[in-house]
Amino acid sequence: MTASQKTGLVVTAHPGDFVWRAGGAIALHTAKGYRVKIACLSYGERGESQFAWKKAGVSMAAVKEQRRDEAQRAAELLGAEIEFFDAGDYPLRGTEEILGRLVDINHELKPSFVLTHALADPYNIDHPEATRLAQEARIIAQAAGHKPDPNRAYSAPPVFLFEPHQPEQCDFKPNVILNIDDVWEKKRAAFEILAAQKHLWEYYTRVALNRGMQGGRNSGRSMTYGEAYQRLFPMVLEELA
Repeated sequence: MTASQKTGLVVTAHPGDFVWRAGGAIALHTAKGYRVKIACLSYGERGESQFAWKKAGVSMAAVKEQRRDEAQRAAELLGAEIEFFDAGDYPLRGTEEILGRLVDINHELKPSFVLTHALADPYNIDHPEATRLAQEARIIAQAAGHKPDPNRAYSAPPVFLFEPHQPEQCDFKPNVILNIDDVWEKKRAAFEILAAQKHLWEYYTRVALNRGMQGGRNSGRSMTYGEAYQRLFPMVLEELA
């Protein structure tokens, strides 16, 4: 990473989450020269691997290996790097070691933005746990007294929450629509790497089309595919236009 290179951090609970919900943003920014790193907290081996468990006699280790391989290949296709934490899923539980590593990643990467899950999700408690870890790491990384370094420059990056599976139930109110037309084919190709969750391929294609329609209506510009985000902190502007 060069001193001037912009960066992005994605904190995801499971391998599929970063593809369905933020694959467009990842591909769009890596194409612009950003270094994007994905912190994948679990392999989604229990609850996020429906079709992997259809094979007779399959083991937990085999499911985890399949999901790791899928996530690695999807990240590479989108142009990102990925680090795995193996925190388990259903339930996912953060540890001091995981939190500490996320803080270190914030210091190392100095992200220009952070993408993570919605604040609430009554259908999947792993998701808000990932958000909690992402938020806590961002806060601790700002503390001058945490691993003090007088030469360290760090400013708190904006946080964008990506769209949950059932947004109305998660109090998700998007205020950012990202146009992903230029990278849609790459995002769709990443879907098809995730064989363990093939039941979601068409669902998230429809979500992208719906958000594209919404983005077009709100911008007055032609747009087919979009991703929705909720910006967590206010923007600071010099003028409103």
